[in-house]
Amino acid sequence: MKASLQLRMSQQLTLTPQLQQSIRLLQLSTQDMQQEVARMLDENPLLELTDEVVFNAGEPRAESESAEPRESDAEVTDHGGEGDAMEWNAAPHGSDDENEDYPEQAALQASMREHLHALLSVSKIDSRDKLIIGMLIDALDEKGYMAQDLAELAELLQRGQEGEQEITLDDLETALVQLQYLDRPGIGARNLSECLALQLKALPEETPERDLAMRLVTQHLDLVAAHDFARIKKSLRCSDEQLRAAQNLILSLNPKPGEAFDRTVADFVVPDVIVEKHKEKWRVRLNSNAMPKLRVNQLYASMLHQRDEKSGSMAAQLQEASWLVKSLRQRFETILQVAQAIVERQGAFLEHGEIAMRPLVLREIADVLELHESTVSRATTQKFMRTPRGIYEFKYFFGSGLVTESGGICSSASIRELIKQLVSGEDPCKPLTDGRMSEILAQQGFKVARRTIAKYREALHILPVNLRKSL
Repeated sequence: MKASLQLRMSQQLTLTPQLQQSIRLLQLSTQDMQQEVARMLDENPLLELTDEVVFNAGEPRAESESAEPRESDAEVTDHGGEGDAMEWNAAPHGSDDENEDYPEQAALQASMREHLHALLSVSKIDSRDKLIIGMLIDALDEKGYMAQDLAELAELLQRGQEGEQEITLDDLETALVQLQYLDRPGIGARNLSECLALQLKALPEETPERDLAMRLVTQHLDLVAAHDFARIKKSLRCSDEQLRAAQNLILSLNPKPGEAFDRTVADFVVPDVIVEKHKEKWRVRLNSNAMPKLRVNQLYASMLHQRDEKSGSMAAQLQEASWLVKSLRQRFETILQVAQAIVERQGAFLEHGEIAMRPLVLREIADVLELHESTVSRATTQKFMRTPRGIYEFKYFFGSGLVTESGGICSSASIRELIKQLVSGEDPCKPLTDGRMSEILAQQGFKVARRTIAKYREALHILPVNLRKSL
């Protein structure tokens, strides 16, 4: 084969480093974005935090007001020159800050094991029993149950003990009883039946139907879970009223007593945008608490401009700093645009709730904003908006639709809300079947198959009809 040179022309899409950075920042959550900014601040000396007001956070203004920036607004300050150093920040909103308070993290509280060890240390139990009870406390699971078999635990302990210090199964069973009465009833139980029984024993003897409830949890807990009331009444020879009272008493107990000590602090969501009603119109503005107060260090930037440096590490860092600021600004501009487009289409939800949710797909928002659908997808993933109805992820407002009898389209969120309303208003003695709910919705003009009802019901964690039935 003869070697030869050929000239060929072709088109190829190349992502510049700046574009790659913009795409990556857009798809990050607020928390991940803040971590990325913190990393860049550590690595790049030309970046610095600032408290200055330099970016328009989308605060609504009155129609009669001019477009002149106000003191409470933010603006972009372009310092020009090579590197395009730019200050960027979120605008404070004065008194609005009082409305932007978010739940503070719960104060650190003692864990279940720490609490039990503290009680054990001040108890009058002898030192050897304290040692055994302490080992049992460490063996409890997060629900407060003794999940490990005592016989297996005794065998394990005997392998490491000798002579008088040997711990027997009887020692463990005695220590477990002491543990069960150390604090709140139910902790240290080996199963659900024992957990509920311990709590019933702690109630006053004159508590109505306590004895019947005790027989239910110790002998017929499986029938209670299956709502097989006919077999329960036949076995225990009780009336409907007595069984109902015993059932209510059982429902008032705590099946997971250890979770009351759970000190896992919830990950509080900081919304990216805030939705407010202004002169009968829903407006969206960026949340200043979610935006990093970041700018290029002007002293270093000016020194580089004066020296007219075209290369070197400092010049590269200046370019990286400018890119980051611009990418962050573009990120929040895109998020704000997408949020406003969503709110314009889901205004009925903001007014009336889930039942008024309309079908919405990413393509619709992409077409309106003239963005690629993948860009809209990135801008709606792990991005949250605070509304008068609560905090929602952007993707919550997207969903398919079902055709109504009149030819219109109803969102799946509306159908789920209708199902919740039907279940909440049903007769507990005669709960609605999936087929019956399908018939009721059909009478209201919504064509929803029974299988679809079942799918939505399961997604809402609503029990099937036989488990929702009560006396």
